Amino acid sequence: MNSRFHGVGVAIVTPFNADQTIDFDGFGRVIQHVSEGGVRYIVLQGTTGESPTVTKAEKKQLLDYLRENNPKNLPIVYGVGGNVTPEIVSYLKETNLEGVDAILSVCPYYNKPGQRGVIEHFTRIADASPVPVILYNIPPRTGINMTAETVCTLAEHPNIIGVKEASCIIEQCMEIARDKPDDFLLISGDDVQGVPIISIGGVGVMSVIANAFPARFCGLVDAALRGDFQFAARELTHFLRIDPLLYEEGNPVGVKSILEILGLIEGHVRLPLVKASESLSERQRAVLLQDQLLELVA
Repeated sequence: MNSRFHGVGVAIVTPFNADQTIDFDGFGRVIQHVSEGGVRYIVLQGTTGESPTVTKAEKKQLLDYLRENNPKNLPIVYGVGGNVTPEIVSYLKETNLEGVDAILSVCPYYNKPGQRGVIEHFTRIADASPVPVILYNIPPRTGINMTAETVCTLAEHPNIIGVKEASCIIEQCMEIARDKPDDFLLISGDDVQGVPIISIGGVGVMSVIANAFPARFCGLVDAALRGDFQFAARELTHFLRIDPLLYEEGNPVGVKSILEILGLIEGHVRLPLVKASESLSERQRAVLLQDQLLELVA
């Protein structure tokens, strides 16, 4: 059952119009683009979906739209996280999660709980959730690191099926791979680290760059999962120079800029993020041409 989340899951963007309303036509184009490109599942309302600035009503609209406009009936992972545990539990009880295959829940931020608090937080969420839970560890955003020991403790909960690891600490990922239950999913939360994490026992990537280049990125991840690391590593080099430009002015500013270059959406984001600078967009275009990425979809 958990094999649904092997390979590339796209952390899909939320397109906006110039007036800051959701661009559902653009959202539909991105869904079609990534579906045709071969992603295995769609992650809705994660970091790249600008979840902090999307209202609860808008989240419902996005989920309803995706349920009704999912051309390949891809599994849906829905972002449900925060730093007030009772509010998350209440949200899970009140929200219609029909058609959702799992939730992605970020490690609580700002409060900076200890590891015992993190375990209790996710235990309450997993107990309340009607669908499986995937943990999300991203220390640069949350201010704390969920340790390998904590992840593996939580992995014993029957409703916690995996972790999106975005610590970029390969030794920690190795510890999780060594100590986790066999069916627990170790998923890279960083595009460039996807191949190395697969090499130590990971099952794929929740990807930002797959919004723009799903076929090329899925191809290299699938190759790594088949054990063809020579091909995967060679293909990954095409993304090394563009990857930092995704985050230079904040995520998803960079990837939305690329999607605008590709003609799929406009690059609008919500404050406190601002649309990519002309300098960034120009440098992205140059790198995409030099690394033979832009011509694939031009």
